[in-house]
Amino acid sequence: MNRRVTSALIALGISGIFTYWLSTRMTQTHVVAPIAKSQYVAAAANLEADQVIRAENLRVIDWPATVPLSGAFTNPGALIGRIVLYPLSEGEPILERQLSGPGAGIGITAKIPNGMRLIALRTDEVVGVAGFLLPGTHVDVLVTLHTSSSTGSSMDPMTFTVLQDAQVLSAGQKTEPDPEGKATVSTVVTLLVKPEDAERVVLASNQGSVHFVLRNGADREEYKGPPALLAQLSGYTPPAPVVKEVPKLPDLVAVKTTYTVETILGKTPRMDDFQ
Repeated sequence: MNRRVTSALIALGISGIFTYWLSTRMTQTHVVAPIAKSQYVAAAANLEADQVIRAENLRVIDWPATVPLSGAFTNPGALIGRIVLYPLSEGEPILERQLSGPGAGIGITAKIPNGMRLIALRTDEVVGVAGFLLPGTHVDVLVTLHTSSSTGSSMDPMTFTVLQDAQVLSAGQKTEPDPEGKATVSTVVTLLVKPEDAERVVLASNQGSVHFVLRNGADREEYKGPPALLAQLSGYTPPAPVVKEVPKLPDLVAVKTTYTVETILGKTPRMDDFQ
């Protein structure tokens, strides 16, 4: 009887030790190492486009250090006074590309990158692609010229692409597209262009009528085709001019001619032959 009790106690003790050891191992296995964190400046509340950032608009949030954010800020003071270019949601980290440059001004001028210009062109429902020239879309600008030559004779009208892949920065006074993508007819459209492109557009618009061609925002291919001429619309190609061959003249053969000159010296005539 004592042996049975002793064996049971020993078995119970071994079982308890094994259970404790197993629970300790399992606890150690499920311990998660702390995640390294970085801190970035984020919006404390929703921020609208063209809004000037103030100190109360900012807060610092934790961010996984293994996923760094390019262009993010760690110092809130560097953002005070900057202008928001695009709407930001509460808690969203603020990036450099979402803000205007320091001292860039307010309003739409803050959205003009260095070295670029804004140009305003008149439009209507037809020219403006049925009102789908929305802020952020990309267009080509076509110009139709009705010109005359220096001699006063009328030339064949032509249409050509004067500007390609220009971004629409505003339609009328709207600098943000409609959230539902609805068309908006505006009388003026402003485009973001290079200075040399602005000169070409102004010159062409003063010489003819302007039309916009809406393009895919991801399409960056440049069109290099020739201008469209009025004569090409009918599809008629004039026949090539007929060139008549001029008959070849026979080679001229030099013919020797003999001339006789009579010279009279006194009473005696003298005959001399010359060729």
